[in-house]
Amino acid sequence: MRALIPAVAILLAAGAAQAQAPSRDTPTTIVCLEPGGQSVPPTCHVPASRLDQKEFICQCFGTGLRTVVPVCPAGVDPPPETGKLNKARREGAKAGSLVGATYEGRPICVAPRSPLR
Repeated sequence: MRALIPAVAILLAAGAAQAQAPSRDTPTTIVCLEPGGQSVPPTCHVPASRLDQKEFICQCFGTGLRTVVPVCPAGVDPPPETGKLNKARREGAKAGSLVGATYEGRPICVAPRSPLR
């Protein structure tokens, strides 16, 4: 019984640490940005499931620059499409990622993919 208590305590501590992990594992997706900063849809291969939201491979065809962008968390809407947003995306995408980028105090993100649309 005494040997069981430390093992249970370790398992509980590991579970608590996993539950309190920081949100640095923000889900991301790929968008294709034109030279002017306009977003065009990529071509993505996804699982044939309504429940699995993973994207396996996303490609940009034409002049679109492949850019990593975070998926908006629940309750957060993506910023409205404007010329100023395009400029902010163009500047932010020079590093190939818009993770952590903001526009007018709002995170630059995209709405989650909905297979039911």
